[in-house]
Amino acid sequence: MKKIILILMLLSLSLLAEVKNEYISKEFLKQNIPIVDIRTPGEWKQTGLLKGAIPIMFWNAQGKYDTNKFLNALHKKVDTTKPFALICHTGSRTSIVAPWLAKEFGYKVINLQGGMEYATKGLHLKTLPYK
Repeated sequence: MKKIILILMLLSLSLLAEVKNEYISKEFLKQNIPIVDIRTPGEWKQTGLLKGAIPIMFWNAQGKYDTNKFLNALHKKVDTTKPFALICHTGSRTSIVAPWLAKEFGYKVINLQGGMEYATKGLHLKTLPYK
């Protein structure tokens, strides 16, 4: 009986999980969906952050990560019961993290394809300095 309940819980969690892949746009920004910037502090300093973006590093400059540290920061800064977006430099890192968050935790995650590269060079969105 416990196994059946566990299976049903895992199944229902996977049904709630959702990853949307979309390019950032001015219309997207008007929706005020939280954007979590998972790049490194060096990258934040180099290009700045989108207005309102929440910097929470996933991988460090050496390619190492601490999922517990990331999740703790995410839960402190973002209401994960509602949709939120992830952005990185080009969208390659978010294409890994977004599905993981959706599958493992049932979050509704938006993977911002093209990342900051597209946002700043394609759309010419202004950034704010990282302090």
